[in-house]
Amino acid sequence: MPQIQLTPAERREQRALAHHLDPVVMVGAEGLTAAVKKEVDAALTAHGLIKVRVMQDERAARELIYQQLADELDAAPVQHIGKLLVLWRPIPPKERQPNEKRMPGPREVKVLKFSQRGGQKPEVQRLRVLGNQRLTPGGKIKRAKKRKPTSIKKQQG
Repeated sequence: MPQIQLTPAERREQRALAHHLDPVVMVGAEGLTAAVKKEVDAALTAHGLIKVRVMQDERAARELIYQQLADELDAAPVQHIGKLLVLWRPIPPKERQPNEKRMPGPREVKVLKFSQRGGQKPEVQRLRVLGNQRLTPGGKIKRAKKRKPTSIKKQQG
C-alpha cells in the first residue's frame, strides 16, 4: 500500500497535535516484527495519530523502520526526531448497525429540589435516568412505557 502524502502545512498541524502525546508502541531489539506492525496498525485505527519509540541506536535502522511502517500500514510519516516516530492515518468511520430494539443508555441529570419552607436554598440532586425512564416535572423518575404483565395472576388482579 502506498503511504499518504501530506502537505507541509498538514504535516506542521499534525506535529503540533502530536506534541503532547506519549508513545503507544515501542519497537525493541527484535526490530520490526509482525506483532509490532499489528499493534501499530491497531493504534492507528483507534487513535489516528500516534508516536512510536524505537530502541535502536542506529539512525539508518530507525529511518528504515519509519519508512516501512508508513508504506506497509498506509500511513503518513509526520516526524522522525531522535528515537520517536510520529505516524498519522485518518480514523475510519465506525460502522454501526441500527437496532430498533436498543434503548438509549443511562444519563446523569441534575434536579433542583426546592424546600417546603421558602427561605432555604434549593438542593441539587444527581439522578441516573435509564433509557426506558423519564423525568417528571416534579423531579421524580417514572418508567416511560408500562411493562407488560408476565403472569396470569398479575393480568387478572
